[in-house]
Amino acid sequence: MKIPPRGLASGQRCQVWIHDTVSGENHMVLETTDLLLEAPNWTLQGDALILNGKGLLWRLPVEEPGLQAIDLQGVPPLNNDHVLDPDGAHIFVSAYDDWQLYRAPLAGGVAAQISGKEGPDGLLHFLHGVSPDGRQLAFVGVRARITDDSFTFLSAEICTLGSDGRDFRQITSGGAPADGPEYSPDGAWIYFNSEAFSGHAQIARMRPDGSEIERLTRAPTVDWFPHLSPDGGLAAYLAYPPGTRGHPADLWVELKLVRGGDWSTAAPVARIFGGQGTINVNSWSPDSRRFAFVAYPMD
Repeated sequence: MKIPPRGLASGQRCQVWIHDTVSGENHMVLETTDLLLEAPNWTLQGDALILNGKGLLWRLPVEEPGLQAIDLQGVPPLNNDHVLDPDGAHIFVSAYDDWQLYRAPLAGGVAAQISGKEGPDGLLHFLHGVSPDGRQLAFVGVRARITDDSFTFLSAEICTLGSDGRDFRQITSGGAPADGPEYSPDGAWIYFNSEAFSGHAQIARMRPDGSEIERLTRAPTVDWFPHLSPDGGLAAYLAYPPGTRGHPADLWVELKLVRGGDWSTAAPVARIFGGQGTINVNSWSPDSRRFAFVAYPMD
């Protein structure tokens, strides 16, 4: 089954925003009715955002207008799970159709497949984290029953894989869906969301080998996609309304900011119409002051 990239509904707009954690202000850098963009990464130079849309990667300068497609070859259409290589010159991406992971030049060029050398047959790969040294990837390994016209979800576990495609490991187990794995800036933890604690997604962390699992949020909201700032002092995540299943699009959601590692006092910094695609991957600026997000308001 081939799943087409998302598009905007009639009367819907795509807005790319930046939140400033010092001033508390939200600033819109792009609004369009032509293209649904998702999941901003921030370049290491701090001058642009990298997003996906229509199965492609796009570069969006933050101080000047202009959206530029990044020409990649040798890779199927892309989904919204992509993370920059710490070298700043490459990006790791997840693909539709074959559900594999690739590494590609950020300036454009030929992508190289990483996954598929090890791990269970038929596993779907959704990338979220790259270790600080660039040597290990953290992704969601999804098992699903796929036919020509249906996609039936079976399980989602956190897995790791060397950036050379070797040393596959599944590090969560038990059947409760888990998602959004991301390394802490020092590489000592993997932050993620899991339904193992209360039956709905909450933020947690664990060691890269799957040990010392620690729950961080205790809320009725359905909490997804924890992202730590590069200096480790701040974190942002997405809070869905209570009762939400999965991480759907087109709901009223809150973006919450964590200061000083105190997840119990996380404060909302934006309420937007969005969800899927808003902050699926880490979108912090290199100076740890700003993070980007996407909203999809309807007329």
